[in-house]
Amino acid sequence: MTKEELKHRTMKFAVQGLRLAESLPRTISGQTVARQVARSATSVAANYRAALRGKSWADFAHKITIVLEEADETVFWIALCERAGHLPPTDLSALAREADELTRIFSATRRTIRNHQS
Repeated sequence: MTKEELKHRTMKFAVQGLRLAESLPRTISGQTVARQVARSATSVAANYRAALRGKSWADFAHKITIVLEEADETVFWIALCERAGHLPPTDLSALAREADELTRIFSATRRTIRNHQS
């Protein structure tokens, strides 16, 4: 996958996260999850874009770590949303899979960076 394809994919993920946030119930718990999903999903795209413009290899590595953490955090919030019963699992499964896959991609990216630094 190219950098441009991954940039497009993270932007699509951010939009899907915002749409999920908009669909959550207007309760305290629903809106708590909504804010967190919106923040973490959009952060994946924003920080990946920032990583591509990193000032150095170390800066790139640091920002990829942030992207990984935000993708993994999105996995958590989607799982919590499901366990809290805010939406049916079928409404969450596609975004959950994408969050998990992005987490795996950025984890592998971080491993590659660490191997090159050694």
